[in-house]
Amino acid sequence: MPQINREDPPYLQVARHFREKIQSGVLADGDMLPSARTIARDWDITVATASKALGQLRSEGLVRGEPGRGTIVQTRSGLHHSAHDRAISIDRTGKIYPPGHYARIHSAELTACPEHVADALSIAPGAPVIRRRRTTYNAEGDALSTSVSWFDGSLARIAPRLVEAERIPAGTPGYITEMTGRVVAATHVQHAAGAASEDTAAQLRITPGSPVLLSRNRFIDQHGDVIEYGESTALAEHWVFYEYSTKGTE
Repeated sequence: MPQINREDPPYLQVARHFREKIQSGVLADGDMLPSARTIARDWDITVATASKALGQLRSEGLVRGEPGRGTIVQTRSGLHHSAHDRAISIDRTGKIYPPGHYARIHSAELTACPEHVADALSIAPGAPVIRRRRTTYNAEGDALSTSVSWFDGSLARIAPRLVEAERIPAGTPGYITEMTGRVVAATHVQHAAGAASEDTAAQLRITPGSPVLLSRNRFIDQHGDVIEYGESTALAEHWVFYEYSTKGTE
């Protein structure tokens, strides 16, 4: 049975619980959420608090209410799955993408490490590095994002699938954990608004110069070292969700 702790307002904890299920794909587009009465019973909270949690999810555009039916997940458009969301998906489902989403790997090879990637991976510029390029699609075949991931070239021997242009169902972090024992303990994500380059516009099927969301992602292992550094470009008007807790000080 889920339980409420007293650090955050109960309705936010309930909303976070269902948001993470939606982001990880455990709850897919069109799935029904429990009623407010069921949530109230399961979480030992009031119906008003449960209704407030569902209202929070509606305000975020993750669900919609249908008279006579209830609250329904809606993620077909407007939701961007960030590196953090994919880490949650791996933990919850063992797969990096939600049901229906998939990636096409365009290339995977060893190359010389660019300077900015060398800084991110803490290796020497020009050293061997693995580069994987991919585009992610939804169930309808619409391109959602395109990205490149970089890994220390020494992993090519230990984890040879990284240099094969084939999908890895558990995701590259999960595969690296399997082959090396290095576990993703944290993800660091940066976002910025930008304009689509010629290359990314072609992958996303949009006009060059269109507004896009740029991201830099670092997967950090249990020793504080970067396992994977990635750069991605996603469509505009696809929301990324974060929560922040602030403590008042005198």
